[in-house]
Amino acid sequence: MAEEEHGIEVEVVYALPTQQTLLTVKLPAGATVEEAIRRSGILERHPEIDLSHNQVGIFGHARKLDTPLRNHDRVEIYRPITCDPKAVRRERAAKAGRRKSAKPGQA
Repeated sequence: MAEEEHGIEVEVVYALPTQQTLLTVKLPAGATVEEAIRRSGILERHPEIDLSHNQVGIFGHARKLDTPLRNHDRVEIYRPITCDPKAVRRERAAKAGRRKSAKPGQA
């Protein structure tokens, strides 16, 4: 069965800290990331998703909305980063440094 003849099936996923939504959608061959997201119904379930701001990807690799899909792709919608990763890393390193420099018996 060729994709051109029967279309493709993909998953669309969006994860919150306490909930994950995974929807399967059948599309015509040549469908794009944006088409999969819109046709899956995930935008109605999660109105906070804004495709002009949220990044998207396929299997963990960032992609544009007009990227064509292949059968069994997993389209992922990413939440915005809420903290500066560099600042978090610096804070973690400083904290680890303080622990190493503390002498036994001192807190």
